[in-house]
Amino acid sequence: MKSNDKATIVLGVIGSDVHAIGIRILEEAFTEAGFNVVNIGVLSPQEDFINAAIETDADAILISSLYGHGELDCKGFKEKCIEAGLNDVLLYVGGNLVVGKQDWETTKKKFLNMGFDRVYPPGTLPAEPIKDLKQDLGIE
Repeated sequence: MKSNDKATIVLGVIGSDVHAIGIRILEEAFTEAGFNVVNIGVLSPQEDFINAAIETDADAILISSLYGHGELDCKGFKEKCIEAGLNDVLLYVGGNLVVGKQDWETTKKKFLNMGFDRVYPPGTLPAEPIKDLKQDLGIE
């Protein structure tokens, strides 16, 4: 993180997902917690997250997905970040990430194996990722 700057996060809803209310709630919560939030909105392809992170020198990318296709939408994301020079950017993902009722630990493991640093189940309140992000970035 840049010294005496607010940590910058890129926030958005990936793929063909149009769930806008949750992303606005997250934007408000992270802003209130002292982060500089760049909300790229809904229907966002991987490239939009990566380009926004490069343009803003982001410390973290937070991806939301509620329509169950997060696994497909996030496949290869870490590799694309590395190709773009974003080796150190933290990657968080949360929501209804897979179709149907699947074991959460299996789903979480799947996303951790895809290169995400933190994975959150549906219904996670903003306080948890805010706390985790401050811890991961070494700020308080």
